[in-house]
Formats: sequence, structure tokens, C-alpha cells
Amino acid sequence: MKCELSRRHFLSRAGLGTAGLVILRNSRSVCGTPANERINVALIGVGGRGTWFVDTIPRMENVVAICDVNKQKIAETYKRWAELADRFATSPHQWERSASPTFRRLADQKVKAFADFREMLDKMDKQIDSVVVSTPDHTHAVASAAAIRAGKHVFCEKPLTRTVHESRALSELAGEYKVATSMGNQGTASGQFRRALELIRDGTIGRIKDVHIWNTGGGADRKKPPGEEPVPNHLNWDLWLGPAKFRPYHREWTRRNLWRDFGTCQLGNWASHSANLAFMALKVHELWLKSRPGQTKPIIRVEAKCSGINRLSFPRWEVVTWEIPARAEFDPIRFTWYNGAAPGGRERIEDLLGDAGWGDKKQMDHAGAIIVGTEGTIHTTGHNATFRLLPAEKFRNVERERPKTVDRSRGHEMDWFIACRGGKPAWADFDYASTLNEFLMLGNVATQVEDKLQFDPIAMKIVNNTQADALLRSEYRQGWSL
Repeated sequence: MKCELSRRHFLSRAGLGTAGLVILRNSRSVCGTPANERINVALIGVGGRGTWFVDTIPRMENVVAICDVNKQKIAETYKRWAELADRFATSPHQWERSASPTFRRLADQKVKAFADFREMLDKMDKQIDSVVVSTPDHTHAVASAAAIRAGKHVFCEKPLTRTVHESRALSELAGEYKVATSMGNQGTASGQFRRALELIRDGTIGRIKDVHIWNTGGGADRKKPPGEEPVPNHLNWDLWLGPAKFRPYHREWTRRNLWRDFGTCQLGNWASHSANLAFMALKVHELWLKSRPGQTKPIIRVEAKCSGINRLSFPRWEVVTWEIPARAEFDPIRFTWYNGAAPGGRERIEDLLGDAGWGDKKQMDHAGAIIVGTEGTIHTTGHNATFRLLPAEKFRNVERERPKTVDRSRGHEMDWFIACRGGKPAWADFDYASTLNEFLMLGNVATQVEDKLQFDPIAMKIVNNTQADALLRSEYRQGWSL
């Protein structure tokens, strides 16, 4: 990709704020779309989570193509746009009324639709500036990689990828092709997220002792679906499978988070949000920076206890611990993840909360994080978008709503569009998001073996277990590649 406009790609340890500016491993230039031009966006995946982007992206930029392996989802997208056009036409809000003609045009003209993103990128190459990827987890990497190789800016929903190797590959590709990227862990954009990062960094809650993250969802621990079923006429099953090994159709396979071949369970689905604040604020991502001569090689130790090893599906419950070495100004620390009905997990969390309890139980108990310091505790919601300081009375006068020193966000997707125009990189760009995703996907590797694993983040290698090291990658079937 050739660029006339370029800049150095930096990432602040304060999250693109004012302090600690250093170059990350893929420092790069980014092509920018001129500020007075609309960015042409293609949506890859318009069902499920993709409906969020069907609703929101047309209000920001110019949608020129949609892609989905399910014809019903394509038809539903046109219908959705028609409904929004009608609803917004009489809205009391000016910004909605102004969006109505855009949705009407998309619905009436039926922007071009494709089943195969590779065909879309080939046929509409010069008409597309950027893509949003919101497909099942196992096709995040191949869709994002194809778009990057075509020179397009990429926004990929969480989890970034299904495997550790795919994450590393996307980060390296984004650096090579100099495109603007972001992963969809939207809590990153909240004012409270960025304020909590400052409070952790400036020592308000003291030296951090432990991080605890949880989700009540658990895994399915399923066996292979029995037999096969006719492929629905509206579904291109071969394209849905993408790079995964071929198997006859069964509707159960499409429930992606039941299966390791297609999903990432709650470590991808939720920990991409819930672990984000602690991972970023405590600068765990700096362990991925290339080592200097004489520097001790960083090793992350990962161990899992779970309901049982199932290499087809995910355990019903799991407790994963990461032992993280010292980095930057931070001491070694442990992250602990509780998923499902993990024995002792709920009791441990409630013990840490103490008399404060859950707060808003509906918002807090199914997912969240507790960051424990020597002077206090931060308790966040599952998306890390809001938080409490405990004990509440001690921190009653501490500002919580907006950051004081680091950059404020214009909105998660808008921050990416700003980067597409040559502005600052998004906080969740692939340099950062790839490290977070590698870290989390190590947990899914650990639940398939009995050893405590030793991971070298710079070499991307598990150094003490060859079987586990092989699980950092997956074989693609013929016709698919990164």
C-alpha cells in the first residue's frame, strides 16, 4: 500500500496520553483519508454482533458493501435500514432525522452484497477504504488479513483471533501494510476506563497486589453433534467453515462458542473486555517488546484447573492463573480468571468485596474485575466501562468520571476512523490488541494440558511443552491462508 501522508506510529504507556511515549514493536506509518472526504466502509458479517455496525457505521461514514455467508442476514440488513429510515424520519432528535436519508438510500439502492469477502475485496478494491469484521471468531483472522493485504484499514470485533499465532500475524501485517486498526473492546473508550487507568498508574490504590477477573457463563463441555443435517438454502456452509477443517453441516456447529474450532468461549467473548483495564494499566503489553542486549527474557507462566480436558469443546468451569514478571515500573503480579461455577471462585470474589458487596448485582455479578492494591481496590463492570473505588468512604472525593491526563475518546469506532484519517492510533489497535488476545488465548491452551506453561511472549513460544506450543497455531484447509 502506497501512502503520501504518513506518520510515526507510537503507543503511549498511558494509552496514547501524555506520559511514557515509546515505540512499540510495529511502529509504522498510516495512510490517512483526507478529513473532508467520507470513508468508504465494507461490513463483513452483518448478523449477530454485526447488527451493531449495520446500525451505527452508516451514521458515521459511507457504507459501500456488505458481506455475509447467510443470505437471510443480507435481506435482514436491507430491511433494518428501511425500518431505521422510517423511524428516524419523524424522530424528535435532529441527528436521527439527518441520518434518515442515508438509511433510505442504503435500503432502496441495496448496496452491493457478497457471500465471500475475498470476492468483495477483489471486485470492489478501489471503492473500499476500510472494513469492519464481525464474523464468528474462527474467520476473524482470515478476513482481517485479506483486508489488510488489500491495503484496507480494519476494525475487528473481539476477540481479535481464535489462536495466538493469528493475533501475531495480524499485528505484523498491520505494521507491514501501514493501516489503521482497532479491536472492538468498546469499554476502552469510556471516560471511567481511562480515569481508572490513571488511578492505577498514579498509585491512588497503592501497589497492585492481585487482579481477579470472572464470568459466570462457563463452557459447554460438548461431544461431537450426532450425524448431519441438510444445509439450509440460505447458508453457504463451505464459506461459513472458512479455514476450519471440513465437516458435514449440523446446526450445533454454528454455535461458535461451544467449540474450540470455531470460538474462544468466555476468555474471548468476555475477558477481552474484563481483563482489558488491568492488562493495559499495569503495562503487561510491554512484555511483548523486543528485548535489549543483556535483558532477562520475560516468561509468563500460565496454569489452568478445570472441570475436565475436552479438546473439542470448552470446560464447564475453569480457573486460570497467569504469573506475570516485572515490567516497566511494576512488580511481578498474578492475574486469576474464574469462569463458570469454578470451585471457590465466587467466595473469593465476595471476600475481596467485603462489606461493599456486589453493588448493582444485576450489572456486577455475572462478569467483572477486581484490581487489588495496598491502599484500596478497583471493582469494574464486565466491560470495564464503569468502576467503584473501595472502600467507598476513603475515596469519596476522588474524581471517577473522566480522565485528567490521558486522551479522552471520541467514541470507540470514531477513534478508529480518526486513525484512518491519519490521526492518533486507536487505543485498541492491533499492536495492543494482539498482545491482550495472545495473553487470553494462552488460557484456552492451558485448559487442554495439565502442565504449568512457560510462554516467551517475544518469541511467541511455549518453551516447556511441545504439545501446548503446537496449540498456539491451527492448520488451515486448502484455499485459506493468512
